[in-house]
Amino acid sequence: MKSNILCAGIHGMDTSRLDFNLLVTLDTLLAERNVTRAARRLNMSQPALSTRLARLRDIFDDPLLIPTQRGMVPTQNALELQPRLHVALEAVRQVVATDSAFDPSRAKGTIRIAASDYTQSALLLPLVHILRREAPGLRIAWLNLDLTALHSQMERGVVDLAIDRPQVVPGQLRMRAFCREEYVLIARNGHPHIKGTIDLDLFCCLDHIIVSPDGGGFAGPTDTVLEAMGRSRRVVLSTPGFLIVPRIVVNSDMIAVVPARIVREERGRLQVLNPPIGVPGFELALLWHDRTTTHPVQRWVRERLGLLVENI
Repeated sequence: MKSNILCAGIHGMDTSRLDFNLLVTLDTLLAERNVTRAARRLNMSQPALSTRLARLRDIFDDPLLIPTQRGMVPTQNALELQPRLHVALEAVRQVVATDSAFDPSRAKGTIRIAASDYTQSALLLPLVHILRREAPGLRIAWLNLDLTALHSQMERGVVDLAIDRPQVVPGQLRMRAFCREEYVLIARNGHPHIKGTIDLDLFCCLDHIIVSPDGGGFAGPTDTVLEAMGRSRRVVLSTPGFLIVPRIVVNSDMIAVVPARIVREERGRLQVLNPPIGVPGFELALLWHDRTTTHPVQRWVRERLGLLVENI
């Protein structure tokens, strides 16, 4: 497929030697800046990828990527070309998608989703089951969410989709609010002091577990509400993630305030109660980069996840 549309703004070169696959290769190399990772994404051998890179260097009369000890560094020409290349490739993909109805059962590729352990368990696990049934040709990679690196990761294609609170979204990313979560209190069945209800005095006296994503914190939204009331609770354990908390509660007399969806499968082993204070819930949003906005597979996954959350 000739791709003169992709070469807008490139002068003084023979664009007839360019094809779509070469430009996809360049786009991937500029995103990964590493031959091994780029070859893996393109499902081709490193020698074959090196051959394509040599052709691209000859066509553009530019090194494009310069080897260093930590990978490859784009030349200034390559950096200026990269955003235009993204836009052009997405335009071609959109033309193809418009001309043919998208069929998820025939879709191929890898979707990389960054999320917290809570979100992986509560939202992405159900999505995986649906994708295995409706789009078996797709591979899913779950990645730990790193907000400080997220924009760069999305720009380079390391992450396709992320889920987090909209208040902490890095700038220049697309966002769509799609889910609200509320907090519940959990205690083990047979707890010596809790029999289906709990008052504020008992809540403050019992031993609590808290989740501190940054590590080592002993205060959170619940403590902010208590402080405004002139009260406090006894936090005795801080963990970096939510998934371990129900297991600890089941096997101890400690209690915890956690997002409701994380314990929807645990109601047989746990008492799930309303906290005796109003702990504000939170919104979650889907985040993605402009480069994937019109991509048919990426768009379908976003829409499918949105429909899924409505039923959880």
